[in-house]
Amino acid sequence: MHIGCPKEIKPQEFRVGLTPSAAQEAISRGHKVTVETGAGTGAGFTDEDYASLGAEIAESAEAVFAAADMIVKVKEPQAPERKMLREGQLLFTYLHLAPDPEQTKDLIASGCTAIAYETVTDRNGGLPLLAPMSEVAGRLAPQSGAWALQKANGGSGVLLGGVPGVRPANIAVIGGGVVGTAAARVAAGMGANVTVLDRSVPRLSYLDDVFMGRLTTQYSDQAAVEELLPRMDMVIGAVLIPGAAAPKLISRDQLSQMKPGSVLVDVAIDQGGCFETSRATTHQDPIYEVDGIIHYCVANMPGAVARTSTIALSNATMPFMLALADKGWKQACKDDAHLLNGLNVHAGKLTYAAVGTALGLDHITQQEALAL
Repeated sequence: MHIGCPKEIKPQEFRVGLTPSAAQEAISRGHKVTVETGAGTGAGFTDEDYASLGAEIAESAEAVFAAADMIVKVKEPQAPERKMLREGQLLFTYLHLAPDPEQTKDLIASGCTAIAYETVTDRNGGLPLLAPMSEVAGRLAPQSGAWALQKANGGSGVLLGGVPGVRPANIAVIGGGVVGTAAARVAAGMGANVTVLDRSVPRLSYLDDVFMGRLTTQYSDQAAVEELLPRMDMVIGAVLIPGAAAPKLISRDQLSQMKPGSVLVDVAIDQGGCFETSRATTHQDPIYEVDGIIHYCVANMPGAVARTSTIALSNATMPFMLALADKGWKQACKDDAHLLNGLNVHAGKLTYAAVGTALGLDHITQQEALAL
């Protein structure tokens, strides 16, 4: 198979879909790899790093898309990239279609086969291709929120860990999954008072055991959120419904319950955000204010630490990428039901139910797509 890796064009996105190591693995199996010039620069990989291992270097994204059977990326294809997709071409990347009707319609119209990292599953019910970036985003959330809390950035001027004689910041993490656990670990390590909310009592019990009293766990319902809001300096939204739009956990009316200069960090913004007042921002312009509350809603948080994120993502995606290349997407998905769960679009049809529900679009099942 001819595998293509274009340079990411989303603003302030420095990750790359293939590391040189992943390219080498594919080449060693007899596949051809073409990488757009400069694609790896933001993550610390040069064109020579790829070329020395046998990859071809293309001068443009157009050349990559025109030549490749499978496109491997990081972020969802932007509008100019979607125009270059063609019928029968395989796209393997993050998609986050539920809050993005334009992308969804363009992918359907292209006739391509699109497999989304974020809906591939594993035998434990997890999301193995989302997990490494969730770890990164979760760990970044408290430090990004701490920056936003600084007075010069519009925040209340509270230091997360406090100092002797001055209390530390109060942080609520809504969601105790991969993102929430990572966020809680870093926030507690920075000395903040941390409360984690989740609707799974076994998960809360697990967190209580793991953190050994270094944080507070609380069952998540509307009353609990409303009780906490007036005391919080930062709220980190870390909820996920696989493939679907994120639920809205805090309404605009509830912002009035928070202290002026408090911070909301929305790690679920790729799936539409979990606060009513959330809108996607970039690393270049990461924060905005609504009713006195600072919002940090960067849609590609892991892009800030591009080298770590790229290597972590490639470690997770490479086995699936190689299976798709070795077997073709249909056979690979027939052999692995968890990879089949990643199929979102095929041959002009939407194939993921949660996206269809979110956008009001017709869909077929993934098993039906295998028969097309």
